[in-house]
Amino acid sequence: MTATQTRPITEEQPKKAARAAVDLRSDTVTKPTPEMRRAMFEAEVGDDVYGEDPTINRLEKRAAEIFSREAAIFVPTGSMGNQIAIKIHTQPGQEIVCEESAHIFNWEMASLAAFSGCMVRPARSAAGTGVLTWDDIKKCIAPKIYFAAQTGLISLENTHNMAGGAVTPLEVTEDICKNAKSAGLPVHLDGARIFNAAVAMGKTVAEITKPVDSIMFCLSKGLGAPVGSLLVGDKKFIEKARIYRKALGGGMRQAGILAAAGLIALEKMPARLHEDHANAKFLAEGIANLPGVKLDVSRVQTNIVIFELDRKDMAASDLARKLGEKDILASATTPTRVRFVTHMDVDREACSLALGAMRSILN
Repeated sequence: MTATQTRPITEEQPKKAARAAVDLRSDTVTKPTPEMRRAMFEAEVGDDVYGEDPTINRLEKRAAEIFSREAAIFVPTGSMGNQIAIKIHTQPGQEIVCEESAHIFNWEMASLAAFSGCMVRPARSAAGTGVLTWDDIKKCIAPKIYFAAQTGLISLENTHNMAGGAVTPLEVTEDICKNAKSAGLPVHLDGARIFNAAVAMGKTVAEITKPVDSIMFCLSKGLGAPVGSLLVGDKKFIEKARIYRKALGGGMRQAGILAAAGLIALEKMPARLHEDHANAKFLAEGIANLPGVKLDVSRVQTNIVIFELDRKDMAASDLARKLGEKDILASATTPTRVRFVTHMDVDREACSLALGAMRSILN
């Protein structure tokens, strides 16, 4: 073959790129959009500990506006936001009432004990729905006896992660907060996925969070930002939050690089959350028809699908491993439960692939 000749096109055909694994472990696994990456590259920054990062300031101001609150503060993680709120609302030696499978109780490494000196008084929701009522909560409020640890805070979670993305109705939140106020107790909302709740309810986040005293929400879950959460409340509350954020090591410097992506997540991503909900329902309907699975499709309200594996020959971890071998990533949350979470990087085709893998394994 001479230098001017080329190889026959039939000798080496280009290969089609393999599809990436379908990652249903969580909505935290999303990659920033091209628009987010450009915004991060071009972000105007300053030292946020001095209050001089203009992009952080814009994000905090916009978050406060969207939630109809006086102020907001950017934090690296939702767990940090929750722990700051707990520290502000409580005194050491007090109890916090929350649902028994709540994130602050099960997934935040006992930080409320280590940082705030508090312990949890878990409340059980009806039929494991994750939705607490005042009747559930009042059973857990300590009597006014000096030798009993006193209740310092009620914490709600909406949507409820380990209850399959369950949504707390507004009237339930209003009733809890009305009674809590009468009892002299603040109410904090772990609203990591509060925008999912708002979309499912057909209301704004300001409407459904109005009764509570403070709200934490995540930019890095359903909204698709790479990093960050916000804590929202009145000015005095956020002034205290700034102190405790620094104490926890959350005082970042030129954090506007992160806030730039967060602004896009906050402004643009809620409008597409209904797609994730539809995909979750599609998954749930398919999974519910498979052998050895227990799943109430009517309880799938947002972007989380949790099902019970009712088989003696296979644990949830076995199923997750077998799915992984087929490039479908899922989480085993208990020995018998598996969780799928839909998000912006999982389309309907990916959900169909996940269902196909489930059928081949369980059949």
